Parts: sequence; C-alpha cells; structure tokens
Amino acid sequence: MDLFFPLQAAADWLTYDVFSLSPDTHLSEAVAFFLYDATKILLLVYFITLLAGIIRFHLPIERVRDYLASHSLFGLDYFLATVFGAITPFCTCSSIPLFIGFLKAGIPLGVTFAFLITSPLINEIAIGLFIGLFGLKVTLLYVATGIIIGMVGGAIIGNLKMERFVADFIWNTGTAANLPHEQQRSLRTEWPSIRREAGNTFRTVAPYILIGVGVGALIHGFVPADFFESVLQRFGFLSVPVAVILSVPLYSNAAGVIPVIQSLIAKGVPLGTGLAFMMGTVGLSLPEALILKKVIKLPLLLTFFGVVTAGIILVGYLFNAVVG
Repeated sequence: MDLFFPLQAAADWLTYDVFSLSPDTHLSEAVAFFLYDATKILLLVYFITLLAGIIRFHLPIERVRDYLASHSLFGLDYFLATVFGAITPFCTCSSIPLFIGFLKAGIPLGVTFAFLITSPLINEIAIGLFIGLFGLKVTLLYVATGIIIGMVGGAIIGNLKMERFVADFIWNTGTAANLPHEQQRSLRTEWPSIRREAGNTFRTVAPYILIGVGVGALIHGFVPADFFESVLQRFGFLSVPVAVILSVPLYSNAAGVIPVIQSLIAKGVPLGTGLAFMMGTVGLSLPEALILKKVIKLPLLLTFFGVVTAGIILVGYLFNAVVG
C-alpha cells in the first residue's frame, strides 16, 4: 500500500478538477508531479526532523556513535547503512530528510552518505520490476553493485574528513540529549524546543526543495522520452558516460524509470548504458543537487557527485562487458 496515495490523489484533484488542466498534456503532468513531490518531501523534512529530535532526547548521541564504532570492522557500518537505504522506498530527494536527520543524530558523515547513495538506487519495487524484466542474475548483480557504490562512496567521503563542509544549521542542535540522564528535563518540557528546531530546519530547506522539485517537474513534463533513445544510439563506447550526463537534469525514482530503461534496451541501447542512465536519474538528479546545496557546501557536493558518477560509469561498463 502506498502511504502517500492520498497526496497523489489530492495532487491529481487539484491539477485536473480545481485547475481544470487537460489530462495527458505536458503542463498537467508537470503540475501534478510538482504538487505531489513537493508536498511529500516537505512533510518528510518536517516530521523526520521532529522524529530526530525525539530520538536525540531519548538516545544519547554517544550511544549511537558507540554502536556504529562497534560495528565498523571491515566496513560493517557502511554495509548496514546501505542495507537500510535499500529497504527504504524513497527517491533521491525524499531520502534527504533522513540524511539530515541522521547527521543531526550524530551518525558519521561517510556512513550517512552510504545511505544517501544507496537509498534511491535500490528498493523493493525496483527489485521486483528488475526480476520480472531482466531476470534474477541481472537483478542480483544490480543490487550488489548498488550496495558497493554506496559503501565505497560513503567510505571515500568519510575518509576525506569533510564534516566542515556541512551547513552550520545541521550541527546546531539542542543540548538536552547530551546531558546526564538525571539532568534532562521531560520530553513534554523539551517538546517546544524540538518543534522549534524542526520548524527552523523546514524554513531553511523548503525554498530549495520547491526549486529543485520545480526543475524536476518541468523536465518530467516537457522533455520527450524518445529524445534520450535517439541520442544514446549515436554513441558507441562513450554511450555510458553520455547516458550519465543526460540523466542528471532528470528526476524520478527507480520504479518510475525502469520502464523507460526497458524501452531503451528494446530499441538497441546496451543494458549497461541503460542501467547507467537509470542510476544517474535516481542518484544524480539536478533537483537533488539544488536541495543538497543548502545542506552541504559546494566542495562536499561536488565530491559526492564525482564519486557517485565514477561508480555509475564503472557499473555501466561492467554490465556491458559481463551481461552484454
């Protein structure tokens, strides 16, 4: 069951009944897309920030760090983050509220990025579609490579020690969760502070969410699907990096873009090239960059995109070589 179905129904009602836009037009697709995704992501930002505040109140940051430290042998902490990313059914922009919440809760930067990288790439819907369209072998390889990209990308960012490039408002959290237990006040007395922090985070990030989703909506509604097929078929060996470059302005989740990939492959685009296009669409979107720009500073943002881009290109060539 889709938890966000009421939002989709409301977006469709506003688009087609209140605004009286004709179905199957570019404008109506863009408007419905914007209303649904912007509302969903804004709600996630607010409520996940509230949840993070409650967790910080009940669970000392030191305990979280100790747990991750005890599971850091052979990169197990990164693996756990990627597994959690794989089982959360979020697109790239919807994963950002959780990313913010994890940072506020004191989760190490590299481990948090391992989640952010993997979450949009792999989910149960995408896995089910992959099995039906491409078979179990390709699906297992796809899941394995998605997890590896998340683990390696997160580890690289973690080892670069780039915490100074995270926006200051992320670190400016309340101090109640860090006090000894006997000095802490009740959740009831701390609730106004937690709610105020959630509101501040919401107001800081909301304009960038609206801009990012707006860009995604315009591209979703007005860029013809066959444009990418015609371009990718012109490039031979270079089709993989070209596919990644073309995918960046787009915005979709894995389940939404898999049928497009099936169409590309059916028309002669190699599987690895199509997969690189899909992974770039869900993991490197321009709307994601616009939203993240308010959360992390440019050097970290460029590092994140560079690491993920390199990983996706390598995966594309791997699939073209192994699967064909």
